[in-house]
Amino acid sequence: MADETKKKGSGWLSVAIDYGPLIAFLGVYWLYAPEDNTDSIGVVLAVVRSTGAFIVAALIALALSKFVLGTISRMLMLSTVLIVGFGGLTILLRDPFYVQIKPTVLYLFFGAVLLAGWMRGKALLQWLLEAAFEGLSDEGWLKLSRNWAIFFFFLAALNEAMRLYLSFGDWLTAKVWVFMPLSFLFTFSQLPMLLRHGLAVEKEEEVVQNPPFE
Repeated sequence: MADETKKKGSGWLSVAIDYGPLIAFLGVYWLYAPEDNTDSIGVVLAVVRSTGAFIVAALIALALSKFVLGTISRMLMLSTVLIVGFGGLTILLRDPFYVQIKPTVLYLFFGAVLLAGWMRGKALLQWLLEAAFEGLSDEGWLKLSRNWAIFFFFLAALNEAMRLYLSFGDWLTAKVWVFMPLSFLFTFSQLPMLLRHGLAVEKEEEVVQNPPFE
């Protein structure tokens, strides 16, 4: 019973675990970013430091998920592996490309997995999140998986456009002030469909607090 109470009251902790590393990444970058954007060496050094903070924060988030929430979702595990992998390449090679391409790889992978599952009649979003929204029918899970697959492909395209046309600092700011609001808005947009497919009204907050986002 104690475990259930802890998990029930930890929804916003889940959000902090999901977005904390990204916010740490942004904060450290802006702390060390040079005032002159043409200072390529200064920008690279700021990227390396912020990437190191990103990796450490991601590992802390993984540990918090395990020891406070009692579980690590498959989505969080894969996201952390990619953060460490691409972040390590960024630090080793001193090239921001790898940390910028990580979201694209993640979005394309999740989009492809969810769409393939939907085409086979399997709601793999539920498997990735390891969540069970009370009352939601199998059809509701299928539609949610399909919709998130399409949205992930959109996010991949958006990330590539921003990576190609924005400076690293502007791209990083967009990750917080564009991608996060878009993901929450998209999550909210799914609630009417989920309610039509049996989601318990009192579980709306649980859906909002568990968006499948890095």
